[in-house]
Amino acid sequence: MTKASLEQITAVTGDDSILPFQLDRLNVRGRLVRLDVSIDTILTQHDYPTAISGLLAEATLLTALIGQTIKLKDRFSIQARGSGPVTMLATDYFAPKAEGEPATIRAYAAYDKEAFAVSEATGIALLGEGLMGVTIDHGHGQPYQGVTPLTGETLADAMEVYFAQSEQIATRFAIASAKASEPGKEAAWRAGGIVIQHLPDASPLMPQIDAPGGDDPSGDSGLMTAYDIAAMGGKVDDWQTAAVKLATVEAHELLGPHVEPETLLLRLFHEDAPRIYPPTAVKFGCTCDRGQLESLFAGYDRSALDELAENGHISADCQFCGAKYEFSVADLKGD
Repeated sequence: MTKASLEQITAVTGDDSILPFQLDRLNVRGRLVRLDVSIDTILTQHDYPTAISGLLAEATLLTALIGQTIKLKDRFSIQARGSGPVTMLATDYFAPKAEGEPATIRAYAAYDKEAFAVSEATGIALLGEGLMGVTIDHGHGQPYQGVTPLTGETLADAMEVYFAQSEQIATRFAIASAKASEPGKEAAWRAGGIVIQHLPDASPLMPQIDAPGGDDPSGDSGLMTAYDIAAMGGKVDDWQTAAVKLATVEAHELLGPHVEPETLLLRLFHEDAPRIYPPTAVKFGCTCDRGQLESLFAGYDRSALDELAENGHISADCQFCGAKYEFSVADLKGD
């Protein structure tokens, strides 16, 4: 790791930032993310129950870890819908508008308060049976979309299945979130995570799968796993080495702030020639806009507006940031 890289890390102190890295000896790439003020803003402004906050923090971490790979000005989104007390999770990562600028993230959860109050479910089980979808929006043309079942014990498990099935990239996540306090400070949410992904030397479509059970996928319900994908590329030993080392990471190391990102990467992968790249700063941000909403409603005919209105006014709330907007039907139609 270079001195320049260390200075770049220090500039963002490791909090609210995403640090890309590569393990040259294992042909593995990855990202390390720490969310501090951004995740606390997202979770506290909605005052979710702790269990739902933890689930939404996991979804937000996944969004940041994956979203960092998209191009400038693009948007990466995750949306999970299920039959359980939590009916939907929605997250967005907006790539920086220009080099050196921060990325922005936002997220919210929709849940049935009565169903949640009597439920004993935790984690991904709060969503029940359902699907998780990912979207990459370039701002022009048709957005890329993919879907995976809500399988496994965590959202990270389900996302690993998505990468194995749809992208054929061996992927492993380590994620943690908690509401904690330091001496003299109020308790606040922090979240941190690492993703590693194997870089195949050639197309993974060519070799046969060398899975534990033969040529069949080794996951539940016949689904592909990261092991299967690494085996297809003939590099399963490298992948297993990286995955075993990642499994030794502890929650306090992921969360920070006392363990610096570079220090953590060196502890985990010092034998594997880790190489780091410039970090991306992250902040909470929302794209809701009064002018855009006003233009949208102004395009409706008078009868449609009257159906939406109450006492001659239309209200609209942003589920992401909680902003509230009110419009007069008379003003919209120029009366």
